[in-house]
Amino acid sequence: MMWSLIALVLGFCLDLIVGDPHGIPHPVVLIGKLISGVEKLVRRIFPKTVLGENIAGGVLWLIVVSVSTAVPGGILWLCYRLTPWLGLAVETVFCAQILATKSLKTESMKVYTALKTGTLEDARYAVSMIVGRDVARLDRDGVTRAAVETVAENTSDGIIAPLVFLAIGGAPLGFFYKAVNTMDSMLGYVEPPYKDIGLVSAKMDDVFNFLPARLSALVMLAAGGLLGLDAGNGWRIFRRDRFNHASPNSAQTESVCAGLLGLRLAGDAWYHGVLHKKPYIGDPVREIGVDDIPLACKLLYASAALALVLCAAVKLLFVIGW
Repeated sequence: MMWSLIALVLGFCLDLIVGDPHGIPHPVVLIGKLISGVEKLVRRIFPKTVLGENIAGGVLWLIVVSVSTAVPGGILWLCYRLTPWLGLAVETVFCAQILATKSLKTESMKVYTALKTGTLEDARYAVSMIVGRDVARLDRDGVTRAAVETVAENTSDGIIAPLVFLAIGGAPLGFFYKAVNTMDSMLGYVEPPYKDIGLVSAKMDDVFNFLPARLSALVMLAAGGLLGLDAGNGWRIFRRDRFNHASPNSAQTESVCAGLLGLRLAGDAWYHGVLHKKPYIGDPVREIGVDDIPLACKLLYASAALALVLCAAVKLLFVIGW
């Protein structure tokens, strides 16, 4: 466990320095290809009925999480058997690939740069890289809001939740979480053709994010207080609006962020040409502005650092036998 703890800390730092370099194969891309391949297979095997697609989605989920956990687990077992130093090096890289702190900041700041120096179309394109909604209808404030919401939501999905799983079970359990989260991103839609086959993926993502999302919200609230943001309002909006989302988890950190920054987030959005009616999160204490994107990124980094300290401290207590 000590090697795993060291790998967690080093991997976190490596992610901050390197991020996700383009041109280097990323495990999540491989997980995505696995999902697509298994999806095609189970669609051919199981009947095209609601029940048939639900069962197919369950089989798909089991295959993907099993392979995504077993393969890195086997690689690490072999590496640690050869020498702990090789195992540490490989697990450090794995941990860095599981986390997305720098890449989330980098991609959201591209939206900021486009809003500051480019056209609205440039900004729409930049935000389309990090959100799943239709962006063609978004004005400048809509683009800004989408970027802030993404940073807030993915502080949990992309950083703190993976840190929790890494702290519990090392890189193999971290990849388990990434597989669960990636399947929800690719299959967890309420529209055809994913409505039925993606049901299990969506529900399992809700299950495995239930506690991490709430922990992430509390960590973000504490980080906001350390940054001098309005923690009192963050707590108030969190308690009031944390369930203002179709997912039981997505509004946890989003509500904290909205309260800390004094913004109103969420609301109606278009997905695949369909308007989805959504409640607002937060109060419009002030109008949103482009500078809220780097402010959200600052909150992201503070939350990530605080989460690392907490996860590493808890893991260390287990290592020393407390």
